[in-house]
Amino acid sequence: MTRAVTRTLSICVLMPAIALWVLFTAADAAPQGRVLRVCADPDNLPFSNEHQEGFENRIADLIAKDLNATVQYRWMPQRRGFVRLTLKAGDCDLVPGVPSEYDMVLATKPYYRSTYVFVSARRRHLQLRSFDDPALRGLRIGIHASAEDGYNQPPAHALARRGLAGNIHGFKMFDEESVINPQGRIIGAVASGDIDVAIVWGPFGGYFARREKVAMDVTPVSPSVDPPALPFTYEISMGVRKGEDAFKSELEGILDRRRGAIRKILDEFGVPIVAVAETSKE
Repeated sequence: MTRAVTRTLSICVLMPAIALWVLFTAADAAPQGRVLRVCADPDNLPFSNEHQEGFENRIADLIAKDLNATVQYRWMPQRRGFVRLTLKAGDCDLVPGVPSEYDMVLATKPYYRSTYVFVSARRRHLQLRSFDDPALRGLRIGIHASAEDGYNQPPAHALARRGLAGNIHGFKMFDEESVINPQGRIIGAVASGDIDVAIVWGPFGGYFARREKVAMDVTPVSPSVDPPALPFTYEISMGVRKGEDAFKSELEGILDRRRGAIRKILDEFGVPIVAVAETSKE
């Protein structure tokens, strides 16, 4: 995976996906014991929000239970420089929801793998699966705009390569403080008919499509890699500071033991899953 693509996913999608930053403290004399201090975006469903309704909130609770720890939250919007200003500065000890090849952290083994998806209203019978589908040339295509650092998401590159840049309608995920769940507006636009199809990171598509009154089709992008080397499927890990191998191993033990419970949470939130090879069973 190229550095640009990995950085793109982390900022545009997995800034969705870097939704929780868990701070680990082994309190020396504190009667309450261990504390998992979680840094999370207060308005970034399906990953997290200030009401602790996201799947990363739920997974943090699961980890804390295994560590016999208490979860505490520090809320902050997810923006460029988040890892540098928190984890690398020593303010956070763990980041769930990073690409497994993200080179700013020491990544655990993946705890899920997901994919970009096409989301369309079922009544349209579009049955889209590929960027080479000729039907795309006549459609209004929504993608999440990521302009924070100048990088575009993988669908933008794939569409531009096929001469479809003029079909693109961008939807902002960041800097929308007046809008609740701004990352879900793109799916609402599909339901209302303002656009014909959205191409989004799977957790967004699966979660928000389920919440529309209009029946929606959510279909993984195929193939998983757009030649020559543009991936649409990513393994997701938890990240710790480089050099903290013992903590990484502790987390991997929990991920192995709780793999079934984590999968159940992801299914509940509609996260499209591409199988990850299991190393042990819960």
